[in-house]
Amino acid sequence: MAKATPGYTCTECGWTTVKWVGRCGECQAWGTVVEESTKTGIQVKMTPVFVSEDNAARPITEVPADGELTHWASGINEFDRVLGGGIVPGAAILLSGEPGVGKSTLLLEVASRAAKTGIKVLYVSAEESVSQVRLRASRTGALTDNLYLAAETDLSTIIGQIDAVQPALLIVDSVQTVASSAVDGLAGGPSQVREVASVLIRVAKERNLPILLVGHVTKDGTIAGPRLLEHLVDVVCHFEGDRQTALRFVRALKNRFGPTDEVGCFEMTGDGIAEVPDPSGLFLSRSSVAVSGTCATVALEGKRPLPVEIQALVVPTSAPNPRRVTNGLDSSRVAMLLAVLERRAGLKLSDKDVYVSTVGGVRLNEPGADLAIAIAVASAFHDKPIAHTVAAFGEISLAGEIRPVNGSKQRDAEATRLGFSTRIDHNVGTLRSALKAAFDTAKDAREREIDAAF
Repeated sequence: MAKATPGYTCTECGWTTVKWVGRCGECQAWGTVVEESTKTGIQVKMTPVFVSEDNAARPITEVPADGELTHWASGINEFDRVLGGGIVPGAAILLSGEPGVGKSTLLLEVASRAAKTGIKVLYVSAEESVSQVRLRASRTGALTDNLYLAAETDLSTIIGQIDAVQPALLIVDSVQTVASSAVDGLAGGPSQVREVASVLIRVAKERNLPILLVGHVTKDGTIAGPRLLEHLVDVVCHFEGDRQTALRFVRALKNRFGPTDEVGCFEMTGDGIAEVPDPSGLFLSRSSVAVSGTCATVALEGKRPLPVEIQALVVPTSAPNPRRVTNGLDSSRVAMLLAVLERRAGLKLSDKDVYVSTVGGVRLNEPGADLAIAIAVASAFHDKPIAHTVAAFGEISLAGEIRPVNGSKQRDAEATRLGFSTRIDHNVGTLRSALKAAFDTAKDAREREIDAAF
């Protein structure tokens, strides 16, 4: 017979130990090991449970498809793009992001758009009062009669609000500030977050009610609470953006009803949050005259191609350690490209300060921008501008070779649509050939300008 013995379990990863420790030995999380009685030994006999005919297993081809489980549009096309077409009835969606990035503003806009279609929407705010939410709604134009507000932090009271309103969409802001009286501990603790999320998700599945949960993030950018929270929900979205810029991105980290490689673009304005269906002009400079140290590339954010201009500045220095300053780019990646330029292309950069930045505050972490970075640095080094009609994308190896990148056809098609008549990619072969092609194109462009002037 199994015997119950005291044990300790990590609420984050499930690691067990016979004595209490302050730090989990598996996931290295602090303060997550709690006492829990566990059964040891082997249970000799288990009584099977009778399965009714309705619940009996059947071939998957005989299971009828539920016609109601289809996506319905939330009214925000960029958000629907990330979700895979819209919100699925009964789905649990978790939206995380840094403080102040605009999570509440986005979900209030989603609630308003959905309420204006005629359905009831319940917005539960556990962080703000109803008057504060109403003030923000009046500023963003989200006032509608079908949008119900409640400021509650108790889980049982929230369930009562759901029974009273009978909404078609539920938004809880946020899951870390709601507590259940059935579980000990403060709101936001692993046990509380697990209990609150489990109950709300069970309500969503039983009533076919879609639910949007706001999740806090820790200082390292991960979702606060137990890792189990991400496993329980159907969709995990991350809302990201720099506070110094108005651009925001929504990415799907997990999606049971659609792809996870879509990206939604938004812009924070004084009147709330606005969609950016075509962000092609946000990351390109407006200069009509070619300037040295600039080169355009086409990056891929999910499946969406985004044209981005990269700017570089190279200046002599007498300091023993030249500066390498980057903005929007991986500093270690740029340092590697500078070494390749000096060794494979003959550019002496060891005695010069190099500054490399993107336009518009966008961040590029993909290797497809390597070639554009190298061309921009070479253009700044020689003080020779690159023509506005040139777009470059390709990965540079340590041997100075240009390697192909994913989505080359999409990048090429977007460059053609935006008027980049010359594309420099892996077809040129080596870094030296790519630099020669870029400068030859600039020379031809200057000659055409001179001919046109006379």
